[in-house]
Amino acid sequence: MQDNFKSGFVTLIGRPNVGKSTLMNRLIGQKIAITSNKPQTTRNRIQTVLTTEEGQIVFVDTPGIHKAKNKLGEYMVNIAERSLNEVDVVLWLVEPSTFIGAGEKHIIEQLKKVKTPVILVINKVDMVKKEEVLTFIDAYRKECDFAEIVPVSARRGDNTDELVNVIMKYLPYGPQFYDEDTITDQPERQIVAEIIREKALHSLNEEIPHGIAVAIDQMKMNHKVCHIDATIICERDSHKGIIIGKQGSMLKKIGSTARFEIERLLDCKVNLKLWVKVQKNWRDSDYMMKNFGYREDEM
Repeated sequence: MQDNFKSGFVTLIGRPNVGKSTLMNRLIGQKIAITSNKPQTTRNRIQTVLTTEEGQIVFVDTPGIHKAKNKLGEYMVNIAERSLNEVDVVLWLVEPSTFIGAGEKHIIEQLKKVKTPVILVINKVDMVKKEEVLTFIDAYRKECDFAEIVPVSARRGDNTDELVNVIMKYLPYGPQFYDEDTITDQPERQIVAEIIREKALHSLNEEIPHGIAVAIDQMKMNHKVCHIDATIICERDSHKGIIIGKQGSMLKKIGSTARFEIERLLDCKVNLKLWVKVQKNWRDSDYMMKNFGYREDEM
């Protein structure tokens, strides 16, 4: 490895729905983190890797920082705030606005305690006029001493190459942590579970709260076909009926959309079977959260 190679860890923080997972997927160039218009969607910390000739960036995707309402909420907040002191660079994603509300003020207070460089990323600039972006930059610059401020559109990919260059500027010199072809530290089973969960959230829209989990019961190859059995976990009996739908229509929709993306991920045919199970108040149970893949050291 050349002496001028850089490598380090970068965390993405921000309020729910600001586009953290969309940005990470854009930078990596593959679908790794699930995206949804509902908060508390990202299940746990996912490390994704971007390797260039200049260096290697290990992105640590975290849930949105928000006011906790239950154990799952506390878990998400603890991950997000703890990660600020465990990385080489912090990316704070915000939406283009001059209004800095209580949620943003809370994050700013956390960032003022951080010694590592903080890069403010103003996302969704494709939704506003170009001349307005400078006013958003000025509004945030007055609130905190950012190392850099970079406007981007994660959805369209605008200025994301420049963001990578800016991140590299603040990473230390050192060896790479992963092989060049590695894009994530997550096992395939967990990524498959996240894809199913994302498709369920999208299909159900506002009909059901985001308190669902997915457990992979079986995943094996047989005659070049990957056979996957998975269970969608919900909190109420009424939710189970909604997820299944009339004559199983909703469950079929979730399964078909998930299967299409899983086949792209695994590069093979997939036979996906889904079931629905009720586990009341699982988000308030330490045991259940561990059972669904939340790490004990982060609870």
